[in-house]
Amino acid sequence: MSGDAMTQERPPLAAGAGRIAELAGKRAADAEQQRRLSPDVVRAVLQAGFAAHFVPVAHGGRAATFAELVEPVAVLGEACSSTAWYASLTASLGRMAAYLPDEGQAELWAAGPDALIVGALMPLGRAERTAGGWHVSGTWPFVSVVDHSDWALVCAMAGQEPWFFAVPRQAYGIVDSWYPMGMRGTGSNTLVLDGVFVPDARACTRAAIAAGLGPGAEAICHTVPMRAVNGLAFALPMLGAARGAAAVWTSWIAAKLAGPTGQNAVSSQDRVLYEHTLARATGEIDAAQLLLERVAAVADAGGVTGELVGRGARDCALAAELLTAATDRLFASAGTRAQTEDSPLQRFWRDVHAAASHIGLQFGPGATLYAGELLRRSTDG
Repeated sequence: MSGDAMTQERPPLAAGAGRIAELAGKRAADAEQQRRLSPDVVRAVLQAGFAAHFVPVAHGGRAATFAELVEPVAVLGEACSSTAWYASLTASLGRMAAYLPDEGQAELWAAGPDALIVGALMPLGRAERTAGGWHVSGTWPFVSVVDHSDWALVCAMAGQEPWFFAVPRQAYGIVDSWYPMGMRGTGSNTLVLDGVFVPDARACTRAAIAAGLGPGAEAICHTVPMRAVNGLAFALPMLGAARGAAAVWTSWIAAKLAGPTGQNAVSSQDRVLYEHTLARATGEIDAAQLLLERVAAVADAGGVTGELVGRGARDCALAAELLTAATDRLFASAGTRAQTEDSPLQRFWRDVHAAASHIGLQFGPGATLYAGELLRRSTDG
């Protein structure tokens, strides 16, 4: 079957997001306890097309837009932040794998575009040149959903330059090391390679991915500089988690305000406090969503300039700050009920903070990049 035919037959991500969210919500407590997603949730996300979202059409994927990813990931995050994290990252890794040489791409997607590719993005390994390829070794912690993976894209130093290398599941070991505060269900364990041979066809420079220079790239999604959109992959699950926290909080407070009258009734002062808390928190969530939607829209338009790269990085980091503030506001005003172990609100709160700590969402680098572009433009003008 041709790539075009496969792409046309696939429904949009949004079509299956609600169904997956329902399943993921039922499995969320188990995912927390087991520190990994259940196989049926993993399969559902793949079957819905998240892994194939940015895969080139030539390999059966969609080569689709960033905007189409925003709402489906957020919907998953309202039910289970870890599921949304997985769905968002597996889509992002499919895009990164499109920068490999054509022969390597064909190998990764030989069985179809739904291969579950995981990523180790920090250059924590070493690659030694050998005939026809590289010998790669290293230890990479925090590789999300690695236990379910088909392939991994790892970053290693080849001399003084970081390269990415695609390795199949049978080539790497996994160490059970994931015992975090939040995002427990992501199963972000440690990946280990020991002198594994990787052919040249499964290697590319980090600089190519950073610049958006894919081999023979035709779709706009394969020409976008990495820093312009990297934060989206991590901020979109936060958007869903914050929306989920707001939904839980609202249901609790609505029931409380509709409760008994008389001596045990909520005072008018407390009612105003709850109303203002809800209005401000949902305003922060809405503002964050607008920022992320703009990042996606700018990337989808193509021709992203240096200034827009910086603004995209800044906007994702700023959105993460807004979502953290909103979730903090809701959690702090929910009372002791929110702190119980089985409370979904405390899970959302932990997940938002865990996601916000990711290096891709730190405000400083994006702010420096964007402000530098503005100042340079002002000087040039």
